[in-house]
Amino acid sequence: MFTFRRKKQRELYAPLNGCGIALDDVRDEVFSKRLMGDGCAFLPETTSVCSPIDGDLILVADTLHAFGVRSREGIELLIHIGLDTVKLQGKGFQALQSVGTSIKAGTPVISFDSSYLHDATLDMTTMLIVTDCANLKIKEITKGYVNTTDPVIIME
Repeated sequence: MFTFRRKKQRELYAPLNGCGIALDDVRDEVFSKRLMGDGCAFLPETTSVCSPIDGDLILVADTLHAFGVRSREGIELLIHIGLDTVKLQGKGFQALQSVGTSIKAGTPVISFDSSYLHDATLDMTTMLIVTDCANLKIKEITKGYVNTTDPVIIME
């Protein structure tokens, strides 16, 4: 008799509530051409950006516009908040966690002041990028309205 091993699937959750879109639709070629990795993007409707996976917070940019998470399995993710937000040098952002913290999916990591950033006329499209997926491949990406409790990327 044969036994088949089923591939383990891993889910990545939305880092915020909003509309999920394809990376192809992001108005920055670094993301749309997948130069940093594959993933998806979101048009935010909330101001807290959460971890999409259980793991360790390995990066919070000095300018607070991005953070990185590494799962226990070695999946590395970059969450990049907005386009050209690095120019603000952290103004309008607040770190809610510090590097080295173990966090669960859905834990808020960075919040932003939407009215301040709106006044700065910045595109707040937020990217979820798989920078190192430990030999897993992206099987499915969800688009449309999502919450932080919704899986948006399924990897196998």
